Amino acid sequence: MDTTVILHRPQFEKTAVSTAGIGIALCLLLSQNLLISAKDINAEKIASIPPVSINYIKERQDSTELKFEQSITEKYKNAQVVDVERGVKHVRMIKYYQSRPVRINIVEMSQGVNGKLVLEPSIAAETLANKSKISTIANRENAIAAINGGYFKPQTGVPLGTLMINKKLYTGPIYDRVAMGIFDNGFDMARVQLNAKIETNIGGIKIDNVNQPRMLSVHTIVYTPDWGKYSPPCPKYGMQLVVEDGKLTRIAYGRSQIPANGYIIVGSQKNLKPFIKAKRFKLDLSINPEWKGVNHIISGGPYLVKNGEVFVDMTAQKLGSIGGRNPRTAIGYTKDNTLIMLTADGREGASIGLTLMELANLMKDLGCVNAMNLDGGGSTVMYVNGQVVNKPAIQGGISLSHTLIVKKVS
Repeated sequence: MDTTVILHRPQFEKTAVSTAGIGIALCLLLSQNLLISAKDINAEKIASIPPVSINYIKERQDSTELKFEQSITEKYKNAQVVDVERGVKHVRMIKYYQSRPVRINIVEMSQGVNGKLVLEPSIAAETLANKSKISTIANRENAIAAINGGYFKPQTGVPLGTLMINKKLYTGPIYDRVAMGIFDNGFDMARVQLNAKIETNIGGIKIDNVNQPRMLSVHTIVYTPDWGKYSPPCPKYGMQLVVEDGKLTRIAYGRSQIPANGYIIVGSQKNLKPFIKAKRFKLDLSINPEWKGVNHIISGGPYLVKNGEVFVDMTAQKLGSIGGRNPRTAIGYTKDNTLIMLTADGREGASIGLTLMELANLMKDLGCVNAMNLDGGGSTVMYVNGQVVNKPAIQGGISLSHTLIVKKVS
């Protein structure tokens, strides 16, 4: 039965209208109002309004998170898995090699699941020649997880190998060892070479390294304020050129104070004397591969996994001394850019450590398409949610040169 409503209008006669008619009228009125409102909206603002994509974005996030959760469940069936943060898992497990146990800690991190996660290296102090406990560095950076970084000079703490933080190159490579590049949306791994020179108005000076201990007396090395207050001593028959604001301000034959707005070139007199009359100096640093857009670089070695295959180039990277069964630290990433950080305790009955080949096979089994070894032995340490979670020989781990940290930003 059709219901009717009587509308009273001063200028019209009483009219019976069906509810269906009212619905149509209201729809037309609303449509007309929307059209009128749209005229008042700037066309550019209309163009800038995205299509209905909130649900789509959420579906993608949910799909990535679901895949991440499924991957963790499948890989670590007999392990203890703890949620550290959305997109971050801490895994504890024991594996057996030659019927003997190895205690392993793993952190997996997915920026695809949580875009607020950041991965970056962090040095012990403002200058390179320093060391600090991992907990001290992690607390300072508000890190939710961290592992020890690459090799360093034990006496001073200076990192040995490529280190870039926030696009700033702190140290150059040694023996072109493998390093991992960290980008906004992923990672890359390659052996890194330094391309460095100083351009002057009378020619160029080839630079062999930046902020690294001297390997050969004939090398020419640049020391920036990141090194510390003073440059190291000259090599035999060497000299130092102090450059400030692009100009040579001093010639020295011993340690010199590094200017805050400059650097010091240290090398042989034979290589540097021709440039004491130069008027302009410009330091030009780059690396190979070029890695456009790279934010951070951390060095290690040797490779463990390369392009999905086990690849341990220990001899090529001059790392023969780190063989055997030892505590190990490794990093790698999967095809979907999930980061994997791993430590294996060693040198004790309850955990015998890993060989490099065992470590390489483990990183491949965990899904890494590329992975590399970091400093191990006494340096191996992992920090999660305010505490050291593995068992290094020294409680809390030894003092380190630098670490690799995961933190959450707002």
